[in-house]
Amino acid sequence: MQKKSSSKLLGLLFTLSLVVTLTSCEAFKYKKVDAREIPPDAKARVKKNIEEGRGFRLMGGVQNSGGVFDFASSNELWRASLDTIDFMPLVSANYSGGIIITDWYSESSSTKESVKISIRFLSNEIRADAIDIKVFMKTCASIDNCNIVENSGNIVSELKGKILKTAAVYRKNRLEKQDPYVNQMLDKDK
Repeated sequence: MQKKSSSKLLGLLFTLSLVVTLTSCEAFKYKKVDAREIPPDAKARVKKNIEEGRGFRLMGGVQNSGGVFDFASSNELWRASLDTIDFMPLVSANYSGGIIITDWYSESSSTKESVKISIRFLSNEIRADAIDIKVFMKTCASIDNCNIVENSGNIVSELKGKILKTAAVYRKNRLEKQDPYVNQMLDKDK
């Protein structure tokens, strides 16, 4: 008998808490709406609702990406960058993040001078402003006394030129291997 009454009490408490929760929700309260404030276009309504923080998306919804990203093996600029600095050890190569960072590299056995390169991809297009290259030089008097400076001299422009030339060759080779119809479509996109 006591089990039956305790289960009824739990059911009653659950129902009561559910009613209180649902009636306190902002979504169920009546609001006057002026039809002039609602855009007639469905996409504009969705955009307005998202900006105001209303609505929800199932499974993340359809989101517009910041750009078109192919697979890394088909992106000529990415491949050219990796091929240009392939002699240096990499700390990070994140294709989706658009960055390559090398480890400190020294050509000789001396550790007094070393270089580190970071390449940021701003676009997938093969052009000079599509990549941002930073070269850092580290000079050490001793193991714990090092000076690091950014080098913006010839090495940056030489690296950028080499990467862009190599990427242009890769793109040309890829386009020559493709169907002529695809090449016409690519030319129209430019």
